[in-house]
Amino acid sequence: MAPASECDSGNVSRRRVAVSFLAHPDDAEILCAGTLIRLRRELGYDVHIVTATAGDCGTINRTRAEISATRTAEARQSAALIGATYQFLGEQDGLVVYDKPTIRKAIDLFRQLAPTIVFAHAPADYMLDHEQMSLLARAASFMAGTPNASERPLIPGHAIPHLYYCDPIEGVDPLGNIVKPTTWVPVSDAIHSLKVDMLTCHASQREWLRAHHGVDEYLEAVKRHDRSRGAECKITKTEFAEAFVQHRGHAYPQTDVLTELLGWNQ
Repeated sequence: MAPASECDSGNVSRRRVAVSFLAHPDDAEILCAGTLIRLRRELGYDVHIVTATAGDCGTINRTRAEISATRTAEARQSAALIGATYQFLGEQDGLVVYDKPTIRKAIDLFRQLAPTIVFAHAPADYMLDHEQMSLLARAASFMAGTPNASERPLIPGHAIPHLYYCDPIEGVDPLGNIVKPTTWVPVSDAIHSLKVDMLTCHASQREWLRAHHGVDEYLEAVKRHDRSRGAECKITKTEFAEAFVQHRGHAYPQTDVLTELLGWNQ
């Protein structure tokens, strides 16, 4: 028997918990921070930023321990800007896998947090760490509310959350096909400025990419993509937007809660 869906009659949760469950430090800032900020500020959601790894390969001149310590500190600083928490699963860059031990960690974490909205990587993205985390988010979101799935206590009202896949990088799948969103969340200039502030906290990555590309592509690429999604909304009062594809498989909530709460209706 499938665990309850948040939209099932009599099981609607009044809890407001948003979890960004992505692969690396700074992924949330790039892909969904504007939406997290709006959920936190406008609706009072508890926001948790979770990554699989500490970003241990995001360097060309530091040891794994050094860059991991730096990047987790940057991630915590970024999360603190919006009153969110940060934690990671203890995996390593390039080695994120969908296996029993990692599935167990993901389910236990979801059992602890009992999210009502989850943000995950697109099922098809440019790197396999992202794709594996997408599978882990799908598994944990479905199974965590099942009583026997974890030894952790089951929080009353825990149900299958709304699951949203963030844009793949550049809005295309690994074969170059353009991804069509189901959901757009407009992001005001002020909110987007805070999103950029969060991303700027990840100085180690910004410095590395700036040295590698010769320009501040780290920030400009995010502005460019969010501006392109904002143009699709055709809302004159906002320049930026973030886009998502909702998971609507069996037993998952079918209502587009992000559009109802924050989004743009076509």
